[in-house]
Amino acid sequence: MELRYLSSFVAVAEELHFGRAAKRLQMAQPPLSQQIRQLEKELGVQLFERSTRSVRLTSAGEAFLEPVRTVLEDIDIATRVAKAAGRGEYGRVRVGFAGASSHTALPRLTRAVRAAHPGIELVMLGQTYANRAVARVADGSLDLGFVRLPVNRPGVEHRVIAEEELVCALPSDHPLARQERITVGDLAEEPFVSFPARTGSSLRDVTLETCERSGFHPRIVQEAPDSYTILALVAMGVGVTLTLTSCMHIQQTGLVYRPLAGPPVVLRAALAWRTDNPSAALRSVLEVAADALPPPGS
Repeated sequence: MELRYLSSFVAVAEELHFGRAAKRLQMAQPPLSQQIRQLEKELGVQLFERSTRSVRLTSAGEAFLEPVRTVLEDIDIATRVAKAAGRGEYGRVRVGFAGASSHTALPRLTRAVRAAHPGIELVMLGQTYANRAVARVADGSLDLGFVRLPVNRPGVEHRVIAEEELVCALPSDHPLARQERITVGDLAEEPFVSFPARTGSSLRDVTLETCERSGFHPRIVQEAPDSYTILALVAMGVGVTLTLTSCMHIQQTGLVYRPLAGPPVVLRAALAWRTDNPSAALRSVLEVAADALPPPGS
């Protein structure tokens, strides 16, 4: 059964006149009459009672009309959805993020996407730390990841959205808290609070590298899954930590931040995605992100 037969049936049923229905469909009357006869033949029922003066629906035609309208409306909706998806206006984008730093950028992105493309659903996957996010983008289980440089996976492209500096967080009653700047070497004997080793946290990696450049391996006495908990533990006096300037909005009683002495340790936050990802919705999100999360200094 051809869809054009169904459209022709609805036109005749609504006009109850073959001439007007043909004009509405922008076709000649004989082919329209032929389509209706073919449809009746396929169904094995008569849909219209025809006379030289009038056309009216049979009981079978009346019963057939509403289901056909529903079918045509559903096809129209499906067509519009498919075209919108092809234009990147509809679909689902899986986004991996973790840490307080992404919480600054993430609301800006989600609000901008919702305003520009309400048909795009952002599936937010938390506790996806930078190194793991890059790996999941590379294997296709994420469409978009909040990551930190370097990004060295083949086929994974990135765009820098922020620059952050490493700072020291320590208890407010710690002797080093009286200093304006902290030398990393002064932390050699201090207990550290950090992200777990197997989370894929780039901040943990940078902490280890920074301490080792100063001649020591940090003594990690407590691990926690996010910056909020880590900084709460620091405020309790459990230890010290190296964190990022983007986390300094987290203010707790008993917690202070101090910049590090010497050349700043800069980390670059970025969005990462696979270059061969075919998702039109992802392309639309990246276009929105270019405005919502401009590169630093722009």
